[in-house]
Amino acid sequence: MRAASGGDEAIDGPAAWRRLAAATALGTVGGVGMWSVVVVLPAVQAEFGVDRAAATLPYTLTMIGFALGGLLMGGLADRFGVVRPLIVGTLCLAAGYALSARATSIWQFALAHGVLVGALGSSVVFGPLMADISFWFRRRRGLAVAVCASGNYLAGTVWPPLVERAVELYGWRATQVGIGLVCLAAMPPLTLLMRGRAPRAAAGGPAGQRAALSLSPGAVQGFLVVAGIACCVAMAMPQVHIVAYCSDLGYGVARGAQMLSLMLGFGIVSRVASGFIADRIGGLATLLGGALLQGTALALYLAFDGVTALYVISALFGLFQGGIVPAYAIIVREYLPAAEAGARIGAVLMATLAGMALGGWLTGAIFDATGSYRAAFVNGLAWNALNVAIVLWLMHRRLPGARLAPA
Repeated sequence: MRAASGGDEAIDGPAAWRRLAAATALGTVGGVGMWSVVVVLPAVQAEFGVDRAAATLPYTLTMIGFALGGLLMGGLADRFGVVRPLIVGTLCLAAGYALSARATSIWQFALAHGVLVGALGSSVVFGPLMADISFWFRRRRGLAVAVCASGNYLAGTVWPPLVERAVELYGWRATQVGIGLVCLAAMPPLTLLMRGRAPRAAAGGPAGQRAALSLSPGAVQGFLVVAGIACCVAMAMPQVHIVAYCSDLGYGVARGAQMLSLMLGFGIVSRVASGFIADRIGGLATLLGGALLQGTALALYLAFDGVTALYVISALFGLFQGGIVPAYAIIVREYLPAAEAGARIGAVLMATLAGMALGGWLTGAIFDATGSYRAAFVNGLAWNALNVAIVLWLMHRRLPGARLAPA
């Protein structure tokens, strides 16, 4: 594929913003793999007659596949450009949903989601697109990365109520087929808008400067990986189980799907706002603020379980934590070599997705062991505290006077 012409003039220009719009739309459509399985979880559990932990297995494998697939698809995008991986991802999403609709056991359903929907499908519209977009912007890189990441939350806002309604009207199997057909129809035209390679002149950091830590790049990477796992174990508890939680409380699956949609809708606001904030105060401070507020929302879930309160807390949870994941990509660009950005962003995002997978399964296991979600919320708070401690430690290790140059 030919490299994009123009060099510096393409950076932050109209072509970059058009590409960002297409990438966000692709994330909205192709990101369905992370969210549809959450909504169909009660129906799948009932049909296959399994416990809550086993019913969570499809989500867990989807997230593991999503994490590993981000590295695979990111490598393909580095070599061939992002278009070819997007084509592969579209075909695999359609095939994965078609096969999952014919599953006769929870394991068949889980494998279709883990391999085709997660690893080879939805993974291409997250990390690889964020890495691609980061090379098209310099002055507004934090904002651009956050907006691109918002496609994932737009998917979580748009898809859950649609999937819930379709399951009610047509059953979960027909719904799975329908999702695959929508991906097959909508993603190819958007993929055509992603043609052209990134202008390599944008490889440097904002304003050509990087902040510094008194740690080796490998140590920084290691701390970010552990922090990513910890924050997303905590994040997974409401995102994965809010539908089942509402069902257990007697409020119904529909209210749970509405709360999930509300949560992720406010998460979009948070992600965009975090991009503006990160361009001014840096990624570490943005991550710390998000983690502290996420812990506050988890504590509120412990204190209140009325239906109105859950709507309010779900909105606050989305508003508080939406900027956490893109902050990791921004931190990598601030503190680690730009030449290694693709691989390092992929590794850190893989850790956050592994945390979501672990958190989804662990919450189900705690529920099965205790009969309630109360202990699961406490578990989430403990993991969130670990994340806060790591971020504070990294901020403590910043070299005196080391800060980002103003954009």
